[in-house]
Amino acid sequence: MPAVLEFQDIIKDYRALFRRRTVRALDHFTLQVEEGEIFGFLGPNGAGKTTAIHLAMAFVRPTRGHGLMFGKRFGHAATRRRVGFLAENVALYHRSAENLVRFYGALNGLSGKTLSRRTIEALDNVSLLHESNRNVAKFSRGMLQRIGLAQAIVHDPDLLILDEPTSALDPLARYAVREMLLDWRRRGKTIFLSSHLLSEVELVCDRIAVLNHGRVVRLGRPADLLESREHFEVIANGIPMDGFPGAEMQPDGRIRFLASAASQRAMIERIWTQGGEIISVSPHKRSLEDLFLELTGGPGAEPRSSSKQETP
Repeated sequence: MPAVLEFQDIIKDYRALFRRRTVRALDHFTLQVEEGEIFGFLGPNGAGKTTAIHLAMAFVRPTRGHGLMFGKRFGHAATRRRVGFLAENVALYHRSAENLVRFYGALNGLSGKTLSRRTIEALDNVSLLHESNRNVAKFSRGMLQRIGLAQAIVHDPDLLILDEPTSALDPLARYAVREMLLDWRRRGKTIFLSSHLLSEVELVCDRIAVLNHGRVVRLGRPADLLESREHFEVIANGIPMDGFPGAEMQPDGRIRFLASAASQRAMIERIWTQGGEIISVSPHKRSLEDLFLELTGGPGAEPRSSSKQETP
């Protein structure tokens, strides 16, 4: 099966305003999103995430390279109707919620009873059916985010491209959106999700890519990326805490500490020689936030080599 979304060695340069120099937003950017997966797209501000999304939607063109959506070049009109898009900054016409969603459904080829039914379903999915007659100009920031999501799903797209879909949402609304995304995946839909809410990404995504300085610096399944190969978590009984650097007492009385891969064998032998009991030795799992900071390094950090990508 061809990839649903594919970026092939793309370079995107912007000319700085009133200056002769150019700014490179994407630098030999290559990425594939497969059918039926929720794909998390992460990176710090200015990493090139929005540029990549705008290229996929054909709002801008690459300086070099090209991209495919369902096997067609970016911008193919018929293919665009298979896509639902939510921008980071929602800007919508000032009309009632129902008329607004109907408008976007009609733009994507719906009409008649199908348009009416899908409009009601979309509003219900984002818990705004009771606000269908209210002008969106009076909506709160969170409600605007939800109506933006409704317009993205009204035509039952095969691919959802979502830029910060849960920003401005309260925890209950974020949970509802998360469950909706998981339901869409169960129905065979593909979701390309850009978000700064790393905990949400870790909960729903099948694969993630971390972008920094216009390049993919890490790619893989969350479980594979977060499991450290350099440190192991050791849990033991019957050993003194002061003999193991960084050791912590657990509520059940066991001792927990981290050991590097190089020192793991020596630590295990020390436990045995002291008469201790080893309960478990397992790879240390980092948080997605830890991985993100490690790969991006904060503002001004040099990009990591993209050759260290994980494979599924």
